[in-house]
Amino acid sequence: MKPTHEKYHKFNGILKNDTNMLVLLGVFTTVTLFLGITLKGKFFSINNFQSMAFQISEFGFLAIAMSLAMLTGGIDLSIVSNAGLSGIIAAFVLSGKFFNIESVSSGVTILIAVLAALACSTLCGLFNGILISKLSIPPILATLGTMILYTGIGMALTNGESVRVGIREFSKLSSKTLFDIPYIFILLVITFIIVSFILSKTKFGSEIYMVGQNSVALRFSGVDAEKVLIKTYAMIGFLVGISSLIIISRVNSARMGFGDTYQLQTILVAVLGGIDPDGGKGKLFGVALGITVLQFLQSAFTIFQFTPYSKKLIWGILLLAVMITNFFIDNGKSLKLSRKIKAN
Repeated sequence: MKPTHEKYHKFNGILKNDTNMLVLLGVFTTVTLFLGITLKGKFFSINNFQSMAFQISEFGFLAIAMSLAMLTGGIDLSIVSNAGLSGIIAAFVLSGKFFNIESVSSGVTILIAVLAALACSTLCGLFNGILISKLSIPPILATLGTMILYTGIGMALTNGESVRVGIREFSKLSSKTLFDIPYIFILLVITFIIVSFILSKTKFGSEIYMVGQNSVALRFSGVDAEKVLIKTYAMIGFLVGISSLIIISRVNSARMGFGDTYQLQTILVAVLGGIDPDGGKGKLFGVALGITVLQFLQSAFTIFQFTPYSKKLIWGILLLAVMITNFFIDNGKSLKLSRKIKAN
């Protein structure tokens, strides 16, 4: 029984020290109960949860990518345009624009398309990291520039038109399930576990937090902050590539503009999940909860038949509400700390 008590006290201590996580758990519980009571069987149904699992997957990888950027004290405004460009490269392979796909098996073609998309997205992420670390361009300006660049390249390659996927087997990848659980959702969960392990248990993960907390102090500690940023943004690009493959598999085509609404939502989820926009603070567990809350609301919006305009209004209000709440929480902690110091 003793180990169980120790785990309970440890978890309880974490909640007390991380007020943002406690607030998020409260929001999650409130939203779940409200939707369960309001929508009843429409919300708590296997079909609805399976549908949410499909929808959450392509967005989830982008949310992890944005969270990594924010942990370093930066931001990546190019993730959607990167995903669009990488998806177009994969679609070119799958449609036979690079080589005759009839001359090789569909499995080989799919493998080449996957590798091409991941290589493209990782290189785009690597380029972002070089601009930010080597040229000292602020992340918001660097990724704003590459967002326009990647969008322009994608539009030039396609003339703004869609590129159809020519292999049916690839289109089925995003819809396959294991015991009614989508493969892509299982992949997302595994990715969450791996990235969480990297952040919490490895030297590289500690360095990511240190860059976000104080990059100058990190430099004096002997750690190459530039290398950490380059590796982080390359990882971001790789995650974006996975998302791009899921997107084109779902819609059976690729075009610049797919997933544009995800840009705001990834920032919203990261902030809602407790990732500090200034960097160096936050856990992926909070991001997972934030994604779940957002997807619950998204599903409710669909059932209530809300218009896209009202959805954006609610996202904006929610983002501002979270940031204002976190501001008052952090100020309250600082005030308590200063009072303790004065009292001593």
